[in-house]
Formats: sequence, C-alpha cells, structure tokens
Amino acid sequence: MSDGFVVCTNLSFSWPDDTPVFEDLSVSVPGGRTGLVAANGAGKSTLLKLITGELQPTGGSVTVGGVLGYLPQHLPFTADRTVAQVLGVDRIIAALHAIEAGDVAEEQFTTVGNDWDVEERTRAELDRLGLGEVALDRRLGTLSGGQVVSLGLAAQLLKRPDVLLLDEPTNNLDRDARERLIAVLRSWPGCLLVVSHDRELLDEMDRIAALDHGEIRWYGGNYTEYEQAVRAERETAERQVRNAEQDLKRQKREMQQARERAARRASTAARNLSDAGLSRIHAGNHQRNAQVSAARAGETHASRVRDAQARFDQADRAARQEDRIALELPATNVPAGRTVFHGESLRAGYDGRELFDGIDLDIRGPERIALTGPNGAGKSTLLRLISGDQQPLSGTATRAVGRTAYLSQRLDLLDGDRTVAENLAAFAPTLPDADRMNLLARFLFRGARAHLPVSVLSGGERLRATLACILYAEPAPQLLLLDEPTNNLDLVSVGQLESALTSYQGAFVVVSHDERFLREIKVQRRLRLSGGELTMEV
Repeated sequence: MSDGFVVCTNLSFSWPDDTPVFEDLSVSVPGGRTGLVAANGAGKSTLLKLITGELQPTGGSVTVGGVLGYLPQHLPFTADRTVAQVLGVDRIIAALHAIEAGDVAEEQFTTVGNDWDVEERTRAELDRLGLGEVALDRRLGTLSGGQVVSLGLAAQLLKRPDVLLLDEPTNNLDRDARERLIAVLRSWPGCLLVVSHDRELLDEMDRIAALDHGEIRWYGGNYTEYEQAVRAERETAERQVRNAEQDLKRQKREMQQARERAARRASTAARNLSDAGLSRIHAGNHQRNAQVSAARAGETHASRVRDAQARFDQADRAARQEDRIALELPATNVPAGRTVFHGESLRAGYDGRELFDGIDLDIRGPERIALTGPNGAGKSTLLRLISGDQQPLSGTATRAVGRTAYLSQRLDLLDGDRTVAENLAAFAPTLPDADRMNLLARFLFRGARAHLPVSVLSGGERLRATLACILYAEPAPQLLLLDEPTNNLDLVSVGQLESALTSYQGAFVVVSHDERFLREIKVQRRLRLSGGELTMEV
C-alpha cells in the first residue's frame, strides 16, 4: 500500500438543470483519517462520486494517488447475488476449485493469477467484520441491511486500496458491527475520507473537513474538537451581531438627529432671510445651498446606516442557528392505554430460515418504544409485520386501519416523480393550497423548494418531506414505525427529526442504533429482538 491522496483542482460541477454544486473547488486530502461533514444537500456524496469518476466534473480535475476503494451510501446490490459475487472473488474461487479437481487448463491459472490465498484472505476479512458465519454462496436477500453494509466494506478492503472513500458506513450497523468497523478504520494505514453523521466514528478522525456553500474549511482534530472550534466561532459571531446591531441603531439615531438639525437650520435661515429683506433671488440661492448641504450630510449618514446594516446582516448570517422544525400535531393524539397494535404468536422467516416464532406484542398509545437487537435478528421484518406490509407465517396481527405509517430504511413512501407539494396534496387532499405551502415552509421547504421533485432531494430533505406527508395525512397516524431514521442524515437533520418526533402525540416504534438519538426522543420502553425472542430491556 502506497501513501494515498486525493487532489481536486478548480473542480466545478452543475446538475443538468444548471444548478451549481461546486465552482472552482480546490482541495487536497492527505493520508490519514479525514471526516467530511456538511448539511444534507451540500454536496458531500456528490464530491465522493466526482472523486470516483461516477460523475464527471464540468470543469477542473481530480487526481487520486493509488488504488481507490469506495463504499457508496446506497449499495447497488441485487437480492439474488451471492456473497462471493459481491466480494468479487467468485470467478477466482471457482477456478481454484476447478484446479483442485484436476482441471489444468491455462485459463484457470490465468483467472487465479497471484490470488492463491484468496479464500483465506476473504474469510479473514469477513471474520474481522463479524461475518464469519456467512457462507460465500449465500444470497444477499437473506442478509440484514447491516450485514450488507459490512459485506460492502469487506469487498473494498479486499482490493487493498490506498485511498478509501466511505459514505455513511455505519448505516444499519448494530453496536457490535459499529465497534468492529471503527477498529478496522483505526488501524487502517491509507488515505481515508469518511462522510458520516456518526459522532463516535467522527471522533476517530485526525481532521474534519467542513463543506459549506461549495467551499471546504479544515479543522485539526476529531469531531468533538471541531464542535468546540465552531462553538467558539459562533460565540464570536454572536458578539459581532450585538456590536453591529448597536452600531446600526447608533447610525440610524445620528442620521435622524442630523435630519432634525438640518430642518431647524433651514427654518432659521428662511426666517433670517425674510427679516434681512434680501431679494427673492438671493433668498433662493441661500435656500438651495442649504438644501444641498443637508442632502450631502443626509447621504453621508445614509451611507453609514447602509454599511452598518450590511455588517449586521453578515454577522447575523454567521451566527444564525440552523433551522429547527416546530410543529403542532393534535390530530396524532392517542388516548392513554388505547391499543394501536396487537400481535399474538407471530412467526416470520424466509428461505427456510426462521427469524422468530411465538412473539407476542401489544402497543398502546402514546408510548415510545425503541426496538434494538443484532443485525439479522429480524427487526425490520417485525416492523413490516406491525405495519401490515408483510404477513406473518403464522399468528395474528391487529392494527388500527389506516392509522399506521411506516418509514422504511429506503424512504420510498413518496412518489419520486411528483414534487414535494404534489405528494403532500395526495396525502392531505382537503388541505387548502395556501395552508399546504405554509405547512411545507414549517418543514423548511420554502418557495421554489416546495416544487422540487422528490427524486432530486437529499436524504435529509426526503425525510422532512416524508414526515410532512405522513404526520399531516388524512387521517393522521396514531402509530409511527421508523426503521433506522437517522441513516444518511447530517447532524442538523437529526436534530430536526428529533424536534418533529417530540411534537408527535401518538405511539411510535423506532429501530435505531443511535443511543443519543433515542435519548433525545425520550423513549419509554426498550424491546430487544435477539435469537428469535423479544424481551424487555431494563
């Protein structure tokens, strides 16, 4: 492995509708661990795709030093592919087995090349990421979301890359899998660039690159140190706001006082001229000179006010807190004790593999439940059973008809070809247009943003749009099911989700490995699904 690096020189990129993302961005990513942070929609994933060549820049260049590995946010794997195919070792292993069986054709040896130890290296990499029990011929459709992510990482590590790009690599990972991932990255010697909202992972970084309005600012140290630096910058900016505000008030006050003095002088001068008996021509000249002098003084003060206003606006932008979502959701209220779901002797599995059998579950409003457990235990399957999207192999499930909303990991509830406003109209058809636009503004879709197709939204924007549609649906949901809702969200968007869920008055069940998020949304009951059993966590 060589010393990998990434260099972007005068990089520019725009979407097909000419919306610019980057203009003349120049940045060098050295060896070591770098965390890339920004708000959703700022271009983090787009920058990674430009580095990999998946997207082509409209200007500038990208240079990658060494072999490149890339784990995208959304893995392009189909359910019928095998583990070996995803790892890219299926043909080599097939050739090895053929040679072991006596096939000495040259093409078999060509396929193997120098990879005679490929099976051992593959198994070692899978073991390191907690996939030691996963057979190489197993289909992806039988793996959990977290196992698929770990498998995707294993595929990249087997390339022995010099530069490794990871886009939200802890998505869907349980606690054990996250710790194994962090251990791998902690000892990884190459150039690492990570896009993540995971504070624990970002605290393992050597430096933070903050992307904002197409520019990158560098901060030495991990995410906690970055937060401290940003907090200090914000405090400085807030002091500048106060100073600029005081200066603006003073300049306005002085301008008003100057106008009043000029008016008094003009009045006094007019009386003096009249008393002196000067001709009308001389009086007019004196009056014009006074007016010109007053206008010059007024323009001077007006210029000072404009400058003070500009300083205030600039300081205010620097200090402004990110938008939060503040909602009132009385229609989602569920009376205490009302049963919104009853499941009895639920059994589920696939391809002959049983996930659980005999699970009983009652959900009553307005309780807040966290569903935890290892990857592959069946948490997403249980949510689908509760929502009615999947039927149990046996057992009974009873739910409030039309009052359950399910947000899957894929956030695919909305019509991607429709705009945000059109999707909301489909969910809330009786809501007047003006009320609809006001509501979307509260979800931070203001002006033209409300008329964007859902397909072009970032992860955080898509989540906000989905929340707007389901929380104000007709009828409003009394049971909300969320499967890893913080996946792909920046930390600001996570805070917005927390705000929305705090306002929600119904019952919800959330699958998440983000302990801080679970604390913020004030979970009341914890259930753990493991080994086919659903138990209460203390």
